[in-house]
Amino acid sequence: MSAHLAQAQLALPSPPLAERVLGWVAAEWDRWPLWLPVAMGAGILLYFGLTTEPALAWAALPWPLLALALLLRGRAPVSAAGLALAGAVALGFAAALLHARAAPAVPDLPRTATIITGRVEAVDLLPEGRRVVLAAPRLDERPPLERRIRIRLRANDPARPAPGDQLSVRALLRPAMAPAYPGAFDLQRAAYFSGLAGSGFALNAASVVPGDEAPLFSGLRSAIEARVTAALPGGTGAVAAALLTGSQSAIPADELAALRDSGLAHLLSVSGLHVAIVIGIGFALTRVAVAAMPWLALRVDSKGVAAVAGLVLGGAYTLLTGSGVPMVRSFAMAALVTLAVLTGRRALSLRAIALAAGLVLLANPAALTGPSFQMSFAAVLALIAAAEALRGPGQALRMRGWRGCAALVVLGLIATSLVAGAATTPFGLHHFGRLQLYGVAANAVAVPLTSFLVMPAGMLALALMPLGLEGAPLAVMGWGVEATLVTGATVAAWPGAALSAPPLPAWGLGLFTLGLCWLCLWRLPWRWLGVPAMLAGLLSGLASTPPDILVAADGRMLAIATPHGVLAERASGANRLTRESWLRSWGEDGAASLPREGAAAEGLASCSALSCLLRPRPEAAAAILLRQPPREAPRPRRGPAPPLPPVLAETGCGLAAVMISLEPIRGRCRDTPRVDRFSVWRDGAHAIWLGPDGARILSDRALRGDRPWVPPVPAPRAQPQSEPPAETE
Repeated sequence: MSAHLAQAQLALPSPPLAERVLGWVAAEWDRWPLWLPVAMGAGILLYFGLTTEPALAWAALPWPLLALALLLRGRAPVSAAGLALAGAVALGFAAALLHARAAPAVPDLPRTATIITGRVEAVDLLPEGRRVVLAAPRLDERPPLERRIRIRLRANDPARPAPGDQLSVRALLRPAMAPAYPGAFDLQRAAYFSGLAGSGFALNAASVVPGDEAPLFSGLRSAIEARVTAALPGGTGAVAAALLTGSQSAIPADELAALRDSGLAHLLSVSGLHVAIVIGIGFALTRVAVAAMPWLALRVDSKGVAAVAGLVLGGAYTLLTGSGVPMVRSFAMAALVTLAVLTGRRALSLRAIALAAGLVLLANPAALTGPSFQMSFAAVLALIAAAEALRGPGQALRMRGWRGCAALVVLGLIATSLVAGAATTPFGLHHFGRLQLYGVAANAVAVPLTSFLVMPAGMLALALMPLGLEGAPLAVMGWGVEATLVTGATVAAWPGAALSAPPLPAWGLGLFTLGLCWLCLWRLPWRWLGVPAMLAGLLSGLASTPPDILVAADGRMLAIATPHGVLAERASGANRLTRESWLRSWGEDGAASLPREGAAAEGLASCSALSCLLRPRPEAAAAILLRQPPREAPRPRRGPAPPLPPVLAETGCGLAAVMISLEPIRGRCRDTPRVDRFSVWRDGAHAIWLGPDGARILSDRALRGDRPWVPPVPAPRAQPQSEPPAETE
């Protein structure tokens, strides 16, 4: 390696900076493998960023690159490292491509009431009623589907299905919801890779036939959830059940919102923290038990035995709670830590998290695009890097006796909250558009409660549950959960506890992530070059221009953002989740309705019964919203278009940079760009930017392209169409 760097030094000018950089490269050479999972992630993002599906032959690309890197690693290490990184990019791309090809196609679901029959795979308790996941479902008399369907049962349904039962119910089904706006989180892609065909709600009581044998962990999960919620009613029991089974569906909305606004929502998502606590409990109890038996302690390595016992307990907990991405990451790292303990190596290291990230990305490439993977790995990466950097001061505090150890615990809790919060806040802004200002204070109380009271009591309750003796430990767990809920509600009520903010653009989040990796993966001073990249990513929202107008994919809602707030036009059945997603994208908490008559937003919106003239800013071009005629007015399906509304009759079509309608626009201003019911029926949600020179329009289909998870362009009906099919109205 040094010979190759010496040749590079001869080929380059040799100012002090160049020599210093080459010296850093040589000193950090053992760290470059840490970038392999980063390169894999880049390959996965490259695959998901395409607008057309690549050929399967691309999946063969990584193997020659990686083989050549292995061949050259001794003779040309610099070239081998470059080939390995290129091979990792290709490997991530190939993994995503192969997972997409292996997934079954998304079926066309009927849009009318259907009898659905299938085997219950999972049951979620809700604040009112239950939700079931059906495997191999049959729709009427059709062959069973290869994908699962999620059905919400009626709140008053007396049926109590359990995993393994056969369930039949009449239901209305719908596919996964399209993105709320171009560039929003892709629920259809998430459903595609998770094996879901769609969801629906029951129209009558379900018919249940008990099954012969329930799936092991699904059955345990349902039984534990029922026992916990019976012993601890209300929100306390729902939160306790979430911590022990991974299901958050029964938590009341107000308590969930309070925990989210106080920065404690991560405690509900069974994650690395919880797996680490469980493994730690298993480790500590086993080591104490071995130490209590001197004859055994003299014959075995108590630390190694305790590490294996903790790993087994953590693995069981991971399977019980659903094996989410943060839990798999934590368990993979725990397995590596156990191996390190058994072999006498340093336990926690960046190599462990790099290997865990690579394994998760190979097993589930689509996880990279979700907040769970991103926030989990960002937090752990930052914490391990900070622990490496602060190892010296920590050792110095330990040398000061019990006062130093106490100070180390307190400072460690504060530092953990600060470091993890700083690393994950941009990801929370990107996905949720919320900023929690007092998360450090809330976590300083809630994390110790969870670590030292809630989870140990919960583990004891699980251990005693087969004997029916879980009541006392569940009561103790309930006290801790109630204290956590009170903490969350108190902090959430503080002024400015949670602020709405426009989400970071994807490129800004990528820049922050690259800077975070640069800061954490290197050791030497050039690591600080990552800080400007992180700051630029955090400020990227200032350089990003959100859309001025959004039109929903179902054609039931549009909204315009003005300096005076958001104004919306909603038809019957407009989707609440779409509205909330729009408000997050604009950093707003609410929206007013466009007036039926008159002006709003200080004249930026001027409406009549038939139309609205809309401007996001005084200097911007105008959009014209054409409204549905009053109910008493006829709606002709054929023949000449109805009269122009007053705003067009008086000024002509040249006034509008774009025409918008939640109904089809027929025969009006054909040379003017338009977004109407037909547009969203074909191409999904639309975003419109209005500037002094006109309008820029972007559709969801133009951004996502033709991918396996994107529904194809609807085929036109054989008969002449003046409107979209009736089911889209």
